[in-house]
Amino acid sequence: MGILSSSVSITQYCVEGKISEPILETVATGLKKHSIEEIDNESSDKSIGWTCFNNPFSTDFNQTPFLIGTYFVFSMRIDKKTIPSKIIKKYYSLEMKKRLEKNGREFLSKTEKKEIKDHVLHVLNLRIPATPNIYDLIWNYESRTLWFFSNLKGANEELETLFNRSFKLKLIRLFPYSMATLTSPLSNVEKDAVSQFTPTRFTE
Repeated sequence: MGILSSSVSITQYCVEGKISEPILETVATGLKKHSIEEIDNESSDKSIGWTCFNNPFSTDFNQTPFLIGTYFVFSMRIDKKTIPSKIIKKYYSLEMKKRLEKNGREFLSKTEKKEIKDHVLHVLNLRIPATPNIYDLIWNYESRTLWFFSNLKGANEELETLFNRSFKLKLIRLFPYSMATLTSPLSNVEKDAVSQFTPTRFTE
């Protein structure tokens, strides 16, 4: 989901913690260290990392600006290989047949079957390209707010983990309750009152 899409889904976060000085250098280091690794022609089936906002297939943050005013703008990309189960079953059966004929046996052990399946997955992952999914984000480091352009649970969880690993900062997802206690101008007394709220059931 991209910033420039005709329709977008947004998750808002509060960034907890203080970013190390110098800020620009710290962010640049985190982006480069945790930029996405290409897995085409590799046996890995999943890769997650940062990419440039205006070119999600580039990780050259030296050539691509990621600071616009007081906003950091970049993207998270998740590359994943998905092999249809029928394809796996086909090549697994073929490899099983080869092994049995080669050894002149009628049965294989559980360990041998696992070895064959692992080998099949390894070979197939080398052959197929990964499907990329790109999620843009905008981070205002002065107001400690971040907008992530996705509501997908899996993508948000990956973002929270990667962000913490990259910048040593924690993301707190904002929804009405957390907004009231973290980002609203409410007094401490009012915030205490909010903490006593209980859910209202609208159906019996």
